[in-house]
Amino acid sequence: MAKSNSGFGPKKGYLILYNAVSAIAWATILGRVAVVLGWRGAFFVPLVVDNFARITQTCAVMEILHALTGVVPAPVFTTLMQVASRLFLMWAVCWPFPELNASVFYSSMLTAWSLTEVIRYSYFALKQVDAVPGWLHWTRYSAFLVLYPVGISSEVAMTLFALFGPASSLWEWYPYGLVLVLLSYIPGSVILYTHMLKQRRKYLGAGNTAAKKTQ
Repeated sequence: MAKSNSGFGPKKGYLILYNAVSAIAWATILGRVAVVLGWRGAFFVPLVVDNFARITQTCAVMEILHALTGVVPAPVFTTLMQVASRLFLMWAVCWPFPELNASVFYSSMLTAWSLTEVIRYSYFALKQVDAVPGWLHWTRYSAFLVLYPVGISSEVAMTLFALFGPASSLWEWYPYGLVLVLLSYIPGSVILYTHMLKQRRKYLGAGNTAAKKTQ
């Protein structure tokens, strides 16, 4: 523990800043969705969150760069899959078809994403200073059991709405692209969920000592 605390270099400082800012950004999205959804309903959610959510999620391309360059010991393939699927939703479904964002599935998608990311980024920021509380460690490797199915089902629903709704009027080939993406969810969701289950067994099954090893 002394070794990890002694070296507070640029890399650690960057990771603390990046994860803290990301956690705050996703907490902002979560707060906006929760307040507007409870106050006015799903129809008004995109009016206050669309652009900010799109920018925040696009910034997650840094996750791929972090994995590729070894800034964090994250698997490149699973990181690429997760980031790419979200960017697809943000830029290929929600952006060209903003009328779909009034759906409750848009709100449930953002809720699942933002809860996941507030937990994850808070965990990684605190991990840099060895200050992760036990409840956050458990939540980091347990919340996905509920949040991932909610998020993935919402993503599929949004894509289906686009496929059977306005997509055909955009470009002739667009519906075929959406079908290919939907088909990719079958193996992709299994790969990602299996990976997270393995992570849960690794870090919770081994007790608190495993929580201190790697990000």
